[in-house]
Amino acid sequence: MDRDSELRVITLNIWNKSGPWPARAELIRQGIQALAPDLVGLQEVLQLEGRAGDPDGDQLAELNTHLRFHAAYAKAADFGGGLQFGNALLSRFPILEHTRIALPHCDSGEQRSALYALVQHPQGLLPVFVTHLNWKLHHSDVRQKQVASLVDHVFRLAPVDDQRLPPIVMGDFNAEPDSDEMRFMRGLTLLAGRSVYFTDAWVFAGSDGARRSSEGAPGYTFDSRNPYAALAHEPPRRIDYIYVRGPDRKFRGEPIEARVVFNSEAPDTPGLWPTDHFGVFCRLHVAARE
Repeated sequence: MDRDSELRVITLNIWNKSGPWPARAELIRQGIQALAPDLVGLQEVLQLEGRAGDPDGDQLAELNTHLRFHAAYAKAADFGGGLQFGNALLSRFPILEHTRIALPHCDSGEQRSALYALVQHPQGLLPVFVTHLNWKLHHSDVRQKQVASLVDHVFRLAPVDDQRLPPIVMGDFNAEPDSDEMRFMRGLTLLAGRSVYFTDAWVFAGSDGARRSSEGAPGYTFDSRNPYAALAHEPPRRIDYIYVRGPDRKFRGEPIEARVVFNSEAPDTPGLWPTDHFGVFCRLHVAARE
């Protein structure tokens, strides 16, 4: 199969620079190289204002050292002193444009955003959205507003158009699959009287075994068997997603594989994990079928 007839995608929350960051960064780089993705959506990425592209002040640039992807970044929050926290994209293909999308926070005490990027894929223009929603367990009402706003922006920036590939929406949604906000994404419930449908790559692709973590949990991406996640004292759950608004009429955007990745400690360094989340990897078919 022609490599460019499919798209390899990862989403991963990198946990900013918490824990042993230099060692974690190298483990993440090794994992990215091994998976050979075309797109990597990242959350909790730090950047000092005015230092974009400088590995000493831009966590994305530091992580991209030796990987040499095209890169885009959009802040979500300002932490003071010029320190920003946001979402990012690494792409094997050129990024033609990108912008920040502010999401409603509803006086929740958190600032959230999404990154929109338009990628020049050999099969056509590819809209990509990377996001990170409110984290608190009781903030479903806020996440519902954020998801509804995000979907509005997806249809505004990536209207249904056979000339473009189906948009990808990925990230840390901090919501379980049976929450109203994720059910809305899958066309199973209404928000404000509206319904949409995005394919959850995890649900669509592979067998039960392929969709389970190495310990048998049903695709959990925040799991207390990871000691960094255990620090939060939260229940294990699936909260990281890759969605695609497809397959379209040409069957582009059909998931053909999905699995949990970055879900084990370093083989030679017990106790060292890539981050506090596990990632999601998927392959999408993007060549037109008649």
